[in-house]
Amino acid sequence: MDIRQATALVTGSNRGLGRALVDALLEAGVRKLYATARDPSTLEALVRAYPQGRIETLALDITDAEQIAQAAEHAGDVNLLVNNAGINRHQGFVSAASMADAQAEMATNYFGTMAMCRAFAPLLADGAIVNVLSILAKAALPAMGSLCASKAAGLRMTEGVRAELAAQRTLVLAVMTGAIDTDMERNFQGPKSPPAEVARAVVGALQRGEEEVYVGDMPGWVNSAMASDPKGLEREFAKYLPQ
Repeated sequence: MDIRQATALVTGSNRGLGRALVDALLEAGVRKLYATARDPSTLEALVRAYPQGRIETLALDITDAEQIAQAAEHAGDVNLLVNNAGINRHQGFVSAASMADAQAEMATNYFGTMAMCRAFAPLLADGAIVNVLSILAKAALPAMGSLCASKAAGLRMTEGVRAELAAQRTLVLAVMTGAIDTDMERNFQGPKSPPAEVARAVVGALQRGEEEVYVGDMPGWVNSAMASDPKGLEREFAKYLPQ
């Protein structure tokens, strides 16, 4: 994809990986970028950082069907959709106090992302969709089991959307990362990828026309373990239980 010909929309732009994706796309030369967040006042610092008018902010909660429809109508020039918004409640399946957190994760990480793909698909012929997923879409880490389930659903959805939109030549890129050094993973004690590193990898994958991009050490280890000893990987992850 020629990034310099793109008009992008990035969900969850106000912090963490979303902010890094905005920076990387603008640095790569996108013509225009819609930065979105549930509370657009949290995007004011971002707008001040790019005073040339290349950014337009939108209020967007991807679990709100009306806001999604309004965004698709308003941002009718988008040809690069970056589905970054997501949540992680760090809950297991049985140990969680209720199913509310699992339902919220599925509503955002799966149904919200799918709703965005559906709403913007008519605009994306010869364009691209980026779905920020996780290597945990491929394996269950019990300490955040319901997140894994929502990301697994997101991966299957990404593969299906890719097939459905192939005829209109829409590139659909799955971003498969390990832990990223953001507020969402502030309590994670293992290695984390800097958000800027992930964002640069995403831009590079778009420019090369790739369908998957793996960032960090953990994705390579998980892929290798799944190929050679998937039950061993399951037993290793089973050591990390909900607190």
